[in-house]
Amino acid sequence: MSSSAAHRLPTFEELYKAIEALPPGLTGEILEPGVIRTMGRPGGPHRISARTIWRSLREYDTWEGGHGWWLEQEAELRLLPDRLVVPDLSGWRIARDTPLPPGFVFDNPIVERPSWCCEILSRSTERIDREQKVPLYVQAGVQWIWLVDPEARRVEVLRADDAEAKVVEILEGDAKRAIPPFSSVFDTSSWWVSPPSR
Repeated sequence: MSSSAAHRLPTFEELYKAIEALPPGLTGEILEPGVIRTMGRPGGPHRISARTIWRSLREYDTWEGGHGWWLEQEAELRLLPDRLVVPDLSGWRIARDTPLPPGFVFDNPIVERPSWCCEILSRSTERIDREQKVPLYVQAGVQWIWLVDPEARRVEVLRADDAEAKVVEILEGDAKRAIPPFSSVFDTSSWWVSPPSR
């Protein structure tokens, strides 16, 4: 076997087939060439934060009778030629009354670049979200990124600028305000889960 054949990285298509064959309950991402990262289902605070944030955005979601955005939970996104990411939430800004491109509905993974991605942080994913996924989103042209930490009750709003993710603002605890790129006022107190009293 030649050295070039021995060192050939699997193609995106080969890796994606392996991801499709993963057992139920496992999700796969390709965050670096030739490597699949697997993850199990998120914990309770993570799931609840993702669900309540999505509910807060329903007025924008065209699927829910809103306008201005198409929003997805845990959609597979193909970014750059050979990366696959599964953000907790993602959104595509669309003009009012514009029909969704067929690729949004029928393609998997989705190849249309989102305008916004949201990652719910946990102890096991925070380093990867910050060090691998955020730079990947910026490189792919995602303009807005939220990093939401349910345990710390914090929302970091990042914007891609000059090929870097720059912090626009950080919201701590229970806040009532608009959070870019959305214009309505959110009450973040509903995004957090209080630990049971002992």
